[in-house]
Amino acid sequence: MSLTSRIFSFFSSSAPSNTSSHHAQSHEPAFGFDSKHERHNSSVAESDTAAFERHKKQKMDGGQQDEAESRPPYLHSMLAGGFGGTTGDLLMHSIDTVKTRQQGDPHIPPKYTSMSSSYATILRQEGVRRGLYGGVFPAFLGSFPGTIIFFGTYEYSKRHLKDSGVNPHISYLTAGFLADLAASVVYVPSEVLKTRLQLQGRYNNPHFHSGYNYRSTIDATRTIIRNEGLSALFYGYKATLFRDLPFSALQFAFYEQAREWAKEYVGSGRNIGLRLEMLTAAGAGGLAGVLTCPLDVVKTRIQTQVNPTTPLPHHQQSRARSPSSGQTRPISTSSPSTTVLRKIPGSMILDTSSVLTGLKLIYKAEGLAGWFRGVGPRFVWTSVQSCTMLAMYQMILRQFEIHPLVSSADTTGHQSRFE
Repeated sequence: MSLTSRIFSFFSSSAPSNTSSHHAQSHEPAFGFDSKHERHNSSVAESDTAAFERHKKQKMDGGQQDEAESRPPYLHSMLAGGFGGTTGDLLMHSIDTVKTRQQGDPHIPPKYTSMSSSYATILRQEGVRRGLYGGVFPAFLGSFPGTIIFFGTYEYSKRHLKDSGVNPHISYLTAGFLADLAASVVYVPSEVLKTRLQLQGRYNNPHFHSGYNYRSTIDATRTIIRNEGLSALFYGYKATLFRDLPFSALQFAFYEQAREWAKEYVGSGRNIGLRLEMLTAAGAGGLAGVLTCPLDVVKTRIQTQVNPTTPLPHHQQSRARSPSSGQTRPISTSSPSTTVLRKIPGSMILDTSSVLTGLKLIYKAEGLAGWFRGVGPRFVWTSVQSCTMLAMYQMILRQFEIHPLVSSADTTGHQSRFE
């Protein structure tokens, strides 16, 4: 074999082995690099997970600490709720009067149609004090002690339910139910007086014949007790609870959730600012008011329905409206077999104290529109009243933090579990 052939065969035989050796050597470090990279990614993922868990725990601890700090003394909550609720009720009383007139109007065509025209009509014909603000005194007598009891019961129930591990949304709903139930003993009698005086308007009212003719709140109380008994002040109690228990539960459930969203949006802890306080409160109250409007219609009809024994001639109406002869429009909450002999076109007269039966009768006679009669004034009233009450509640609580009446350590005893 020539020298040239030997050299050629040497290179041709050695090249593949060198190449494969080179590839083998190159694969080794590459494989080692990939393993290190994977181990690095795994450690990064583990550190990220640990960091996320730490952040989650810190967030939960911070939320618990915020909740502990946001638990004011019960006395502060009760007084703040009392002042806020009473202010909201008095501010929106005229709108509530318009709503009551629309729901209890027995005339066809209805005298009170839209909210603006009804408001203007009552103001022009009957004035402010005995027209738009008829029944404001019993409303005040029931509002202040009622809201004090409500907020005290609500805060107590909410805190204990959440501390017992109950879902927050269930806690808010249940606390709203229990709070309104506790306050109903105070505000239902005032609601009966308020509703009658709102529907009546001024004494000897020539513009609207409601069947009532009381000279004042005291005269109304005496007349009701004398002619119908003390239990008459609790007429419509069941219908009022059917309306107010769901309303309060929904209102505070919506409000608490809306405030949580507002806190996340602002990211500033408890204080979300006056604008968001008003917006969340108004939205919660307005939405709850619309959803419970059918129950409000039934409650108003039961507390103001006409149930005389015989229809009165026109020339006897003035005498029948005199205080000495009693009232021709007593509240009827007797059994479903009660007979109503006077039939006036307009809002349907219920012959039952059953809320479910009343809903069925109204729907059968007036359709879905009957359930939502007066929904416009009710939406305005509940949204503005809720806005005023809850915004003032938060503002007064902040003032109590600066000038406390009692120390926080004396009230709940729950803060220590977060320390």
